[in-house]
Amino acid sequence: MKTALTMLLGLGMAFALVLTATADDKKDAKEVTLKGTITCAKCDLKVEGQTKCHTVIKVKDGDKDVVYWLDETSSKKNHKEICQEAKKGSVKGTVSEKDGKKWVKATEVKFD
Repeated sequence: MKTALTMLLGLGMAFALVLTATADDKKDAKEVTLKGTITCAKCDLKVEGQTKCHTVIKVKDGDKDVVYWLDETSSKKNHKEICQEAKKGSVKGTVSEKDGKKWVKATEVKFD
């Protein structure tokens, strides 16, 4: 009984720690505005291994281009407008990195 209570207490503490860490991650995420060319990763950029269309924004960072992938919902919502023709615009949202790609959870997409 004592062992079970100790394990339950340990699990509760671990759960509280995970919740605190998750809340800190969300609090640290800052909203940014990216300005550049909104386009299709497959049709326009010809990204290797990309078999499906996906909306991205290509931003100039000094001498090089940085590609930010829009989250799934924003990609689908805005893709029709840019699939066959890239357009200048801006994306506002929070940036993260996953699987070696930069992702933006967009709150606003504007075309110039």
